[in-house]
Amino acid sequence: MKAESAVQRQLLELAKVDAELSRTAHRRRTLPELAEIEQAEKTARARRDALVAVQTAVSDLDREVARQEREVDSVRAREDRDRKLLASGTVAAKQMADIEHELQTLQRRQTALEDDVLELMERREALELDAQRTGAEVDKAEREAADAIRRRDETFADLDTTQARRDEDRAKLLPRFPEDLLKLYERVREHKGIGAALLRARKCGACQLEMDRNTINEIKAAADDTVIQCENCGAILVRTLESGL
Repeated sequence: MKAESAVQRQLLELAKVDAELSRTAHRRRTLPELAEIEQAEKTARARRDALVAVQTAVSDLDREVARQEREVDSVRAREDRDRKLLASGTVAAKQMADIEHELQTLQRRQTALEDDVLELMERREALELDAQRTGAEVDKAEREAADAIRRRDETFADLDTTQARRDEDRAKLLPRFPEDLLKLYERVREHKGIGAALLRARKCGACQLEMDRNTINEIKAAADDTVIQCENCGAILVRTLESGL
């Protein structure tokens, strides 16, 4: 393939623009904020799930407390009825003994129920504290995610600006190159990452391979408009005074 040496040298400008575009794309993919956002959102989801579990447990306890309190009220009502019977003076001696026995049983039942309610209320209080802590953890994770998203978006905006400028630079450069040379450049860049590089001090600027003497002699003997590629990486080798030929 042939191309004027001046045109080949302009490939270095195109390669420089493409290198910056590649760095921009790589930075966009590997921003530390992306990992921060993922971790913060994962933490927030986990803590929200934990908060729902705690809140569900609180609701279950509330229902159980209400049930126990209804039973306490029922026992108290039965006890009040029995005491009123005793106080009426219309109860026979044998029935009085039965009522007194029932009152003792009701008192024990009431005490047990009230102890159960107290225990349930203590458990509920502990769960409420747990819910408060978990809610605070959710808020913290959401703040961290929001902060990382803000920083990501700011960086993305800067990267968008850089990319737009380099895309514009690239669009201005492309018409300078013959179609066959540009196709070769793009093909090499797609597979190897770098389409063209300076041959400097007998080294390929793309893969840093140092040329042996025979290869250097072949390059020296090639016409200025001959397009030369690195035998190792395939990059188009652009020759200048820095090439050491």
